[in-house]
Amino acid sequence: MRPRVSVQDSALRNGNFSLRINPVRSEDAGLYEAQVAYNTEVQSCRVELGVITVTLSPPSPVVENEPLLLSCNSSHRASLVETRWFLNGHLVPTSGTFCSLHGALSILRPTMSDVGSWRCQLRYSDNEIISATYNLQILGFDGPMNPVVYAAAGSAAD
Repeated sequence: MRPRVSVQDSALRNGNFSLRINPVRSEDAGLYEAQVAYNTEVQSCRVELGVITVTLSPPSPVVENEPLLLSCNSSHRASLVETRWFLNGHLVPTSGTFCSLHGALSILRPTMSDVGSWRCQLRYSDNEIISATYNLQILGFDGPMNPVVYAAAGSAAD
């Protein structure tokens, strides 16, 4: 996993033997065990790392009015019970242009109003709730609705 992992050597003296993984990948999910030997004593701990990913299809850049699919997947082992999607902190109703199905959200005709921070929230049969965010960018026209713009002769027009 090098060079993505590190241990803070200075923290070891204080009893902190944390492992830092940056960036985390899907294949990093699993059980980690740490053992520290000091004189004749051995201390150990186990930590399970779960990973959640949000992917976009087709990949960026997204073009306005072309369908897209946001998928949310987790390494959690329990059965998925519910998926909720939020845009900039507000719950998105899954009807009309938004269709949610088993961890995925389909946006049939994305517009500039769909740009922002999307968060998927997965609830599992063991009541575990896991969430992740994806910053969605869309290429589109964000100008006047009327395609005619008037400018005075001698002035600038945008």
